[in-house]
Amino acid sequence: MLLTITTTHSPATDLGYLLHKNPSRAQVFELAFGQAHVFYPEATDERCTAALLLDVDPVALVRSRKSGPESFALGQYVNERPYVASSFMSNAISRLFGTAMGGRCSGKPELANLEIPLTAKLSVVPCRGGEDLLRRLFEPLGYSVTAEGYPLDEKFADWGNSAFFTVSLEKTCRLSELLTHLYILIPVLDDEKHYWVGEDEVEKLLKHGEDWLSSHPEKDLIVKRYLRHRRNLMSQAMAQLLEEDTPNPDEVQEVAAQEEWVIEERISLNEQRMGAVVSALKSAGAKRVLDLGCGEGKLIGALLRDKEFVEIVGVDVSYRTLEKAQDKLRLEKMAPMQRERIKLLHGSLIYRDKRLEGYDAAAVIEVIEHMDLARLAAFERVLFEFAKPGTVVLTTPNVEYNVKWESLPAGKMRHRDHRFEWTREEFADWAHGICERFGYSVRFLPIGPEDAEIGAPTQMAVFEKT
Repeated sequence: MLLTITTTHSPATDLGYLLHKNPSRAQVFELAFGQAHVFYPEATDERCTAALLLDVDPVALVRSRKSGPESFALGQYVNERPYVASSFMSNAISRLFGTAMGGRCSGKPELANLEIPLTAKLSVVPCRGGEDLLRRLFEPLGYSVTAEGYPLDEKFADWGNSAFFTVSLEKTCRLSELLTHLYILIPVLDDEKHYWVGEDEVEKLLKHGEDWLSSHPEKDLIVKRYLRHRRNLMSQAMAQLLEEDTPNPDEVQEVAAQEEWVIEERISLNEQRMGAVVSALKSAGAKRVLDLGCGEGKLIGALLRDKEFVEIVGVDVSYRTLEKAQDKLRLEKMAPMQRERIKLLHGSLIYRDKRLEGYDAAAVIEVIEHMDLARLAAFERVLFEFAKPGTVVLTTPNVEYNVKWESLPAGKMRHRDHRFEWTREEFADWAHGICERFGYSVRFLPIGPEDAEIGAPTQMAVFEKT
């Protein structure tokens, strides 16, 4: 398997300083799975190419229990592992070019942060997903991608194309960026690793992906494949990526509560919301209720005053907000029988949580508008597919009503953290889509003073499992 890296930066032989490998001599390195050769097919001031050639030992692969496909009897002996770019190549990049990948250049330190024209060529790489996946992975990072595919057999054209490509990637960037992207994405293309994947792989992924992974449109697939589909590791990685990509939930909650209270206090909208939600939950006959995105526990307090609700579970992503809820509800001073009715859980609403399953009803009060639409889709599955309570009572602002607030500039939403605010028609379309996908029926109720043309300030949907 062969990787070449070419630059036309002047002088191009600076590539040797960046890689810490002298262009004037070929070098051989012993690795656990074979040998790696580093050499320069061309090295002039105008153009320089460094080549990394892996000579993988097939016998060493067979000796390793974790190496190579084993989907059929001779899978250890008959496979493409010695011939295509895979996690072996990533391992070699880390071992041989680790200093360059870390952004260091001792010979000429100024080169490490210099953006230079680079072309990387991989001959040959397996891509389980075709050319489309190649482009989806590299083009969002700014690369110009050229891919040459190969038929399964030149003599039998009707067999179609193979999963193998020769790939060229062009970009003007720091060498460390290119090497980091290759290190992470080559195993993702292959969807296979030659070694056991443990928690240290999560650390590697986050370390080398810290500047780009959280914003990559294919981050879910990258995490899934890089960690060999291990769910516990995927959850760890995604949770940390979410923390990096999300404003501090404690700060967001505090600011949101204050801003929305200032806007809505004149019509006591929050109290009306709480009353409408409690009424809907009682009408549904719910006994065990989830309050998702519970905040400081206002709904929990309202439910607690009614003995019909025997179990009330509040869930929030902000641990500090849960502590405030505990203080405001005075849980420590509460009578034991009352205290047993309440649970406060720290958790994210966009990852499946088995603790949320089996409840009569769930309340989602002014929560969804704080989610990006991509995360809203994940929340839909968490709530309606996995937790699937019998009743869901959900409220969200009616953006049409915003014109009624003089303190709110035209075109602005009620809080700076709102990712969207829907019209009544948009909300209805979303809710009916939920019903079609997850087997619910829905009815809508206005909350607050209702205008004949623009509706009420808050819109509420009551979903019932069919």
